[in-house]
Amino acid sequence: MNALQEFLTSSRAAWFNLALYTAPLLALVYWKRIYPNLPLVLAMLAPCLLSFGVVVRADIIPLVLALDAAVLLVAAFDLLTLPKKTAFAARRQVSRTASLGKRHPVEIMFTNSSTRAYELWVRDDAPQEFERHPEEFHLRLPARSRRSLHYEATSHRRGAFHLETVYVRARSRVGLWKRFFEYPAESTINVYPDMKQMGEYAILARTNRLSLMGLRRTRKIGQDNEFERLRDYTLDDNYKHIDWRATARRNRVTVKDFQANQSQRVIFMVDCGRMMTNEADGISLLDHAFNAVLMLSFVALRQGDSVGQICFSDQIHSFTPPRGGMRQMNQLLHASFDRFPRLVESRYDEAFLYLGSHCRKRSLVVLISNVIDEVNSNQLEQYLSKLVGRHLPIGVLLRDRALFEIAEQPNPTESQLYRAAAAAEVLTWRHQVITDLTQKGVMALDVFPDELTAKLVNQYLEIKARHLL
Repeated sequence: MNALQEFLTSSRAAWFNLALYTAPLLALVYWKRIYPNLPLVLAMLAPCLLSFGVVVRADIIPLVLALDAAVLLVAAFDLLTLPKKTAFAARRQVSRTASLGKRHPVEIMFTNSSTRAYELWVRDDAPQEFERHPEEFHLRLPARSRRSLHYEATSHRRGAFHLETVYVRARSRVGLWKRFFEYPAESTINVYPDMKQMGEYAILARTNRLSLMGLRRTRKIGQDNEFERLRDYTLDDNYKHIDWRATARRNRVTVKDFQANQSQRVIFMVDCGRMMTNEADGISLLDHAFNAVLMLSFVALRQGDSVGQICFSDQIHSFTPPRGGMRQMNQLLHASFDRFPRLVESRYDEAFLYLGSHCRKRSLVVLISNVIDEVNSNQLEQYLSKLVGRHLPIGVLLRDRALFEIAEQPNPTESQLYRAAAAAEVLTWRHQVITDLTQKGVMALDVFPDELTAKLVNQYLEIKARHLL
């Protein structure tokens, strides 16, 4: 008895008291993934700190023991109220296809099969490239009930992404404990370039409002004799194309639309090298390029043309032979959705040699790249000019908006003046590159990445209207 009292009045009693709480907690964390909440931690610290006072005053030993027993009993009782893993089930429903930079709906079906209600925090698995809105759900799920949780995921990178787990955190009834669960729910999301713009184009084309996308109406030279569709009359239409029967039936002036009756070919050459690694509006220049390629491909295929694509950097990464029909969109999508810019020097010689050996018929060749030095610009000028006569080449060069903002900065300070002068020199050199391309018969577009889609489609429509192919 004296030995027990001597132990309790010594400092070793405090350390024993601390170990009394720590050992079970570590076991729960390691085997069951059960963690104490802040209230329980504070409740455990009170008797631990008080036990150090036993060294000074031995008469508080009963108080320390009583506090120990009370905390342990309450904690043990509350621990029993935590749910088991089999109490819940999670299932994810998500479309396999998503668009870059667009919100993609995701649904989680969460079920509570137990006879008690629980307070839960649910978080879905997501790759680093995804943003979730919202990131976490806090809910109280009644007994034997089901809840559908909806959120939107936005990807800032193309490619195939795997969602494997739904993470759940449950709280005990009093709130002293929390437990973590993982429920497997495997899903795959393929993030493609912006595909929603194609649906927007189709809707606006049917309602004759393509100007809302930045596409201008191009007056066709000559007459095309293949009927395409009926649409509402506008002031620029030829009155000879009015369909009077459709006008009487719809009680609205209706005209016939005609399209070119010959199928032409469009070949995209997309540079995937170091020139396309810069970012604009949160995505790379290559992503902007693929968005524009996708949109123009959709427009060209609707016009009855054949579309192909070559992706290259220091080697040829993929080649999609030119074909017509809307099924070709799937081939173009699969050839580009997991293609990323690489920090390598692009081999234009190999790309144009490959083009010459695989695409012998006259085509509209659209090269999308960037220029930052004379070596790069000389290669572009050399190989694009060689296509003149055999093909109709377009060189699309993407601008750096920050460079223009530096050069056009109003009232620059002395330090900013040097930067503005350097930026202006680069822009002057760039303008000379565009001029040299134009003088050699190459059509050139110098555009900002966010304006690429509309201007490229407008250029294509103008070429079709003027029958340049």
